[in-house]
Amino acid sequence: MNLKLIVAAVALAAMPTVALAQAGGAGGKGAPAAPKPTKADVQKVVQSIGADKAKLAAYCSMSKLGEQMDQAEQKKDQKKLQDLSKQMEALSQKVGPEYVNLMAGLESVDPESKEGKDVAAAFEPLDKQCPK
Repeated sequence: MNLKLIVAAVALAAMPTVALAQAGGAGGKGAPAAPKPTKADVQKVVQSIGADKAKLAAYCSMSKLGEQMDQAEQKKDQKKLQDLSKQMEALSQKVGPEYVNLMAGLESVDPESKEGKDVAAAFEPLDKQCPK
């Protein structure tokens, strides 16, 4: 799974949700809608996805889309990237709002950092459940 691309696509998908939460919560003066997730947050989301066949299927489809997005990015095919991002957005909604919020919070995490690698490692059990 290319965590960087999936985080970017899901963060784009979460923008309307984040904007609504910020505008509606505490008169628009609340805490950020997508705080940086903890290790426990990541584990909770991974367990939730793994326990639900529909969420797992959507997650696996997102992983495949992430690979396609990587290829489109290498070819600098912006139209294909936009189309894939829309598909990613629809699938992320099927995985659930907790996943969308987690990915939005991970936007500030460098995938190459120890923290980013730890998050990617936490998702490995799910990746192993996906058909190749």
